[in-house]
Amino acid sequence: MNEKNLKKKSLEYRKTILEIIFKSGAGHTGGSLSCIDILNVLYNSVMDISPKNFPNLDRDHFIQSKGHSVEALFTVLCDCGFYSKKDLNTLNQFNSHFIGHPTKKVPGIEHNTGALGHGLSVAVGLAICKKIDQKNNKVFSLLGDGELSEGSVWEACTTASKYNLDNLIVIVDRNDLQITGKTEDVNPIEPIDKKFKSFGFETISTNGNNISDLLSVFQHVPVKENKPTVIIAKTTKGSGVSFIENQIDWHHKVPNKDEYESAISELNEKLNSYE
Repeated sequence: MNEKNLKKKSLEYRKTILEIIFKSGAGHTGGSLSCIDILNVLYNSVMDISPKNFPNLDRDHFIQSKGHSVEALFTVLCDCGFYSKKDLNTLNQFNSHFIGHPTKKVPGIEHNTGALGHGLSVAVGLAICKKIDQKNNKVFSLLGDGELSEGSVWEACTTASKYNLDNLIVIVDRNDLQITGKTEDVNPIEPIDKKFKSFGFETISTNGNNISDLLSVFQHVPVKENKPTVIIAKTTKGSGVSFIENQIDWHHKVPNKDEYESAISELNEKLNSYE
């Protein structure tokens, strides 16, 4: 998929995220909007994952460790054909499998996540299995920046380094905010790049809301043989909707009717600029 179409798709994805959160009355709006460009590029240009090959383990794998931003993942999987929009629209409804965190009951979801800090350990285990089986497929894992306060993240990193997991690609959604405030005020995590390097990772920094930059950086992974890679993706929480961007209140907030219509109008204007 070319860059222009990816940019348009990111805007459409944002509209869907807002729609399903608005209709369901619950959701992590800010974090889903910050990571959607990353998921867009991964699923539509980078990873070998599709409804056709998903039952086959001889493919790439994706673990969304920041499971609370599941609306973004649900949206992309729907667009990729794992299920219908009708199914997606049952988000948070009674008896629906489309709940507030990833669950394997939803087609295309690799593993249940949501308890922060657990996803990377699963990804490391998958990457080790690929090495044992002598497969060339990659394992990708998306982490939130606030999640880096979890000790289990760094335990997983030591294991990834010990086993030379150059098939492991970690992406940190660095939007600077978590549920109670700025990450550096709540529990400082900088310098992220130096911390990952000290755990044996090769590090890359990029703009996680820029399609061109994301396409470029994913062309260069793994960075070094026998070393896992981390991409520190600088993003804006609530990216794409002006009144949601960088607002801590939108970590888990549902737009009212006026806010929803205003956000959709803003995104439509951006879409129209591509015509």
